[in-house]
Amino acid sequence: MAATRAKTALSAGSRELQTRLATFERALTRAMRERAGGPGRLGQALRYAALSPGKRLRPLLVLTACEAVGGDWRRAMPAAIAVECVHAFSLVHDDLPAMDDDDYRRGRLTTHKKFGEALGVLSGDALLAFAFEELSRLREQGVPDARVVDAVRRLGRAAGAEELVGGQALDIAAEGRKPTAHLVRTIHTRKTGALMGASLALGALAGDAPVRTVEKLHDVGVMLGFAFQIHDDLLNAGSSLGTLGKRVGTDVARGKATFPAAVGEKRARAEAARLMKAVETAIERTCEKPATLEALIEATARRDR
Repeated sequence: MAATRAKTALSAGSRELQTRLATFERALTRAMRERAGGPGRLGQALRYAALSPGKRLRPLLVLTACEAVGGDWRRAMPAAIAVECVHAFSLVHDDLPAMDDDDYRRGRLTTHKKFGEALGVLSGDALLAFAFEELSRLREQGVPDARVVDAVRRLGRAAGAEELVGGQALDIAAEGRKPTAHLVRTIHTRKTGALMGASLALGALAGDAPVRTVEKLHDVGVMLGFAFQIHDDLLNAGSSLGTLGKRVGTDVARGKATFPAAVGEKRARAEAARLMKAVETAIERTCEKPATLEALIEATARRDR
């Protein structure tokens, strides 16, 4: 039940978001079943990790950003699949015993708990590689070659040592230490903000947006990611396994660098609200057709999982 709720939470109340989510789920399932194989149980582990029920926020950001700049959101589907695969890779590796050592994710056993630690590592590796294979399919949707190359560059940077992986390294190094607001901001914008920034940028690229708009939406996505992660920090402290779909209270138990730990819960909530307001304002000013993207941002701000 928790997994089902997580899957539908962001699209609830918006017919447009429900349509885009349902179309994405079909496309992701088809891609994973037709093109993401592997010997033995590797293919099963890949599909288990990628197709597990989730919010699908990042692929929805890709699709709604494409629409927001005036493009056909279906054109961005390969980028949406690629972003979700990068996200799934990061979750699989985050959950490993050497990282966050989590047993549950999205309301069910984590990939390494289901398939073993070795296949947890390998399935994450394979998901990252598959993401770029899928991203190259933007060309089949009519996206110009130069923009496909730019999309590959942006997603590669967002997933790599300068951003997502680097943020994880900083997160591990900060465990057990008194965090500062600056340190937590650095970790969160790398671990979470970078991929959300890439999500909006890739959607804008697929929608033929001007370079200035692509860059602006990238920056908006980074800001959204920071707000999202602050909210996640707050949920980890005060939710439940049944609602959140994963163990709660783990940040405090591990001495993780969270924004509430750095500045207090009251200031953390105020900062998340300020950032979300800034995101909404920037989208309204930047995009010509922002309605569906705005609905997604509003749902993100209201989420309880």
